Amino acid sequence: MKTILLIEDDTVLRENTAELLELSGYKAITAPNGKIGITLAKKHLPDIIICDIMMPELDGYDTLQVLSKNPKTKYIPFIFLSAKTEHKDVRKGMNLGADDYITKPFSEDELISAIQSRLAKAAILKELTTSTTPKTTAKPELKTLNDLKNHFDDYGEVFNYEKYDIIYRESDHSNYVYLIKKGSIKCHKIDEQGKELTTALFKEDDLFGYASFIDNHPHRETATAIEPLQLLGLSSHNFSDILNDNHKLVIELLQLLSDDLSILKNQLLEMAYGTVNRKTAATIVKFAEKINRKPEDPIKISRSDLASVAGIATETLIRALTTFKNQGLIKSEGRHIKVLDLKKLKEIY
Repeated sequence: MKTILLIEDDTVLRENTAELLELSGYKAITAPNGKIGITLAKKHLPDIIICDIMMPELDGYDTLQVLSKNPKTKYIPFIFLSAKTEHKDVRKGMNLGADDYITKPFSEDELISAIQSRLAKAAILKELTTSTTPKTTAKPELKTLNDLKNHFDDYGEVFNYEKYDIIYRESDHSNYVYLIKKGSIKCHKIDEQGKELTTALFKEDDLFGYASFIDNHPHRETATAIEPLQLLGLSSHNFSDILNDNHKLVIELLQLLSDDLSILKNQLLEMAYGTVNRKTAATIVKFAEKINRKPEDPIKISRSDLASVAGIATETLIRALTTFKNQGLIKSEGRHIKVLDLKKLKEIY
């Protein structure tokens, strides 16, 4: 008989749901809040956990985070049960690692179907692990960034976004580290005057989202999709475990961070001391090389984004673009910019 832990602060709903589960052939353990639920989860190690979100003592989000850090409970299937139906609430729950999300009011068939599906998935994964991985086999060592990216391909969770969708906002907790499978991203901040400043650009095959490699720190900037986007994500806890087990990979990541800091330093120096034309040329080249597979392809980016990276006013940028068009270095294709002479643009800066 499978054991289900039900964490729900509504007494009537908790008792009725527990009775429904027992009539369906499950053993039900109940808790009135997340704090008690965590204690019972560690004690009984249930086959699946169903948890409300809005609760006293400890809400559902925090309950899941605590359980996901414990080696004994981190792999227990977890289903959120809540009246919160907004997309951002659903996405937040799934980003934290929940397996499913059921909204109130729910039908008996809906609840039992979700439980059966998650239990079946857990059983299949367990069988596959048992049959394909000998107990004596050590984990494959990840030595290089390429090894890490292959790990993302094999085990990363897939996230899809449309153009202009926000992946995370400044101050959101960094629950995932991402590899860009398709598309491109800009990271940006808003200054005291309300002006948007682009802080970084990431393209296909780039890693991003690592506010910290060891702790779940809040993000220091907002990340937005520049075009339709597909990401592969590993949870911050999983990523931390990978670094603990693969010390050679840490050296590779330190080099990546060093390169990022060097690029940022050069960008700041250019913003402070470069001429308008130099800044504009450098920014166009940067976007062309960051976003496009072929640098000569049109740059699908707004002029305001170009201006924010260059550190100049949009009107000033437009004047520089006009100069470059007259010189035959670029041309406009609607709202996009096509590079005609990448070599000469590089010579300007």
